Amino acid sequence: QPQLVESGGGLVQPGGSLNISCTVTGLSLNDYTIGWFRQAPGREREAVLCISRDGYSKTYTDSVKGRFTVSRDTAKNNVHLEMNSLKPEDTAVYYCAAGLSLYFVCVQNQSDYWGRGTQVTVSS
Repeated sequence: QPQLVESGGGLVQPGGSLNISCTVTGLSLNDYTIGWFRQAPGREREAVLCISRDGYSKTYTDSVKGRFTVSRDTAKNNVHLEMNSLKPEDTAVYYCAAGLSLYFVCVQNQSDYWGRGTQVTVSS
């Protein structure tokens, strides 16, 4: 059974940076798209960025454009989300998910596998 495990969350001050990771087992990044999602208290879960099995990435949340980037290490089978210039409104539980395409994962929200999430808190 494939598993996705997020790590690296924590407390960071506004304007700071944080890198979180998604370690994937049981499936290959060459076969699956990985999406990063977040859910803030009282809000719906939203797609942040996706990276396809070909390594193409796309941002789906306008507020993180220019601040968040996604990368992957196919040898280690993990995906990283680099977050810079963090704002209090970035506070959320961040999840990674795996599915067949950018469209299904980040547009249709039809991922096959999900991690349990990691908390990111931006506060002074």
